[in-house]
Amino acid sequence: MSPRRLRTALTTLALVTAGLVTLPAATPPPTAAPASAPAHRPAAAPDWSVAVVDSTTARYTPSTIGGWSYPVGLYLYGQYLTYRRTHDARYLTYIKNYVDRFVKSDGSIDQSFNNLDSMQAGRLLVILHHETGQDRYRKAAKKILDRLATYPRTADGGFWHADTSSRAHQLWSDGVYMVNPFLVEYGKEFGDSAYTDDEAAKQLYVYGSHLQVANGLLRHAYDESKSASWADPQTGLAPEHWCRAVGWYSMAVVNVLDAIPANHPRRAQLLGIFRKLAAGLERYQDPATGRWFQVIDKGGRSDNWTETSCSSMFTYALSRGAQQHYLDPHYADVARRGYQGVLAKLSIGPDGRTNLADISIGTNVGDYAYYVARTRATNDFHGLGAFLIMNEQLRGD
Repeated sequence: MSPRRLRTALTTLALVTAGLVTLPAATPPPTAAPASAPAHRPAAAPDWSVAVVDSTTARYTPSTIGGWSYPVGLYLYGQYLTYRRTHDARYLTYIKNYVDRFVKSDGSIDQSFNNLDSMQAGRLLVILHHETGQDRYRKAAKKILDRLATYPRTADGGFWHADTSSRAHQLWSDGVYMVNPFLVEYGKEFGDSAYTDDEAAKQLYVYGSHLQVANGLLRHAYDESKSASWADPQTGLAPEHWCRAVGWYSMAVVNVLDAIPANHPRRAQLLGIFRKLAAGLERYQDPATGRWFQVIDKGGRSDNWTETSCSSMFTYALSRGAQQHYLDPHYADVARRGYQGVLAKLSIGPDGRTNLADISIGTNVGDYAYYVARTRATNDFHGLGAFLIMNEQLRGD
């Protein structure tokens, strides 16, 4: 798609969102239109996934996109979803060239996997084994599985966020996405689903049982030792509902529900957590924009702001949840409002490349003032990856 066509399409989208232009309804034409009055189909919507991937791969090579990390891993997972639909071989080659910076021909990978964040990009190892059949990717992925066998846990079995003194005994909502989608995908690819499904479902339940509160939302983190500076001395909970932390959980629970058997013993528990969470997300969705706030439940404060990565994550999770009948069908409408809200944050720069705005940079656990003061970045990989996952779910909706 040319830069001029992209700019024209985005301008039209902005006008539609503002109510200044009315496009034809995206419904199929009558099956028997009179010959003298042929049905007019609306123009195809722009392929925003392709636009974002082409813009990002033009900005970075596989060597300059960054080191082994979860934000790059998230983005490249979104690029893989775009590849699966478009079959553009360049997209898969790019992912392989990135991963091959870290995985040697014998399958060794120079990562200690001493924190959950470092495991997220392991999904790319499973993907590349699936796509190429090369055994080195299995060997590298198995290093993560082997590390989990000795990885520290809370008393009830939840993986610590990291194997360091500053993260000891802590569960962060972010962590469930860093390891559990990898687990269920590893199990499916390598015939180990009995273990990986059970472990992933258990982790989501343990995290949810500690982090979810009465309003349906999850707190950012929990400290079993109750010694962290942010931990409530009675509950061990962090003080706020940071939106992307909750977004990670929402996507992870969908991925795991999609993977585990219908009769899995923890399925009802996970559905209960997800449905309670969905109700909370609907309650706190910004009615003006369709997006969600950086601190989800405090949208009425003047310094709070709607954040793009979590809005993409919630939109994806609610849409997929409704589609898979995990949630009531009306959540598809909640997701559509979120989708339009995120699209409003997408623009085309003078270089013809996409820009996605208002993405929170990486964030530790803190208080309200800390979260709302976080940098609002453009084209941060947290947002680009979440956007692609969302767009591949909703683009045809």
